[in-house]
Amino acid sequence: MRTRIKLLRKELGMTQEVFAKHLGIGKSALSMIETGKASLSERNKNILVQDLNVNPDWIENGTGDMLNAPKDVVTFKRGRENTLPLQSVPLYNIEGTAGLIPLFMDSSNAEPIDYIHIPNLPKCDGAIYIVGDSMYPLLKSGDIILYKKINNIEDVFWGDMYLLSIDIDGEEYVTVKYIQKSDKDGFVKLVSQNQYHADKDVEMSRIRALAFIKASIRMNSMG
Repeated sequence: MRTRIKLLRKELGMTQEVFAKHLGIGKSALSMIETGKASLSERNKNILVQDLNVNPDWIENGTGDMLNAPKDVVTFKRGRENTLPLQSVPLYNIEGTAGLIPLFMDSSNAEPIDYIHIPNLPKCDGAIYIVGDSMYPLLKSGDIILYKKINNIEDVFWGDMYLLSIDIDGEEYVTVKYIQKSDKDGFVKLVSQNQYHADKDVEMSRIRALAFIKASIRMNSMG
């Protein structure tokens, strides 16, 4: 794998410093990965697959094409999904809708604060602003995520990024995490991109709402 990571970096035209920053690791850590002294973490593999559209089979064993899509495509979407020429995706304020669960249960009565228009995007149910830093540096507070509701936890793609509503002592906790399999029956493992956030096993029964993240938008401003 170490030679493939180096080949990928050169194909993308990135220096070690730039590539390491994109993965959220140090240059020395990337150097260790490229020389075989360290392995690529699952969350870093997810960045390559979701952010840069790298073929996961190519990462693991070198089979297939290196990239699933042109390297300038940076939305979180699966290449095999049907896209729409243009759609109006409603942007919601979940504080104004009293949380994610009411929004998902009756979005027809929720009043969007705006609409987002992105061509050639997979079908989305809505968009919300990110709060918190659990997925930093991939996502930061104030970014917008576009999502598609999932009705059953069994339909998730392990390792992908999801928007979740979790019941904690009767209160709703909304977060964005990678969902991975847990070693505990009836649980899933929630994994952050931020290295300072610990992984957590959560009972499936506590997940009250779930959505697959299709794309993200970062708002940059100059002071």
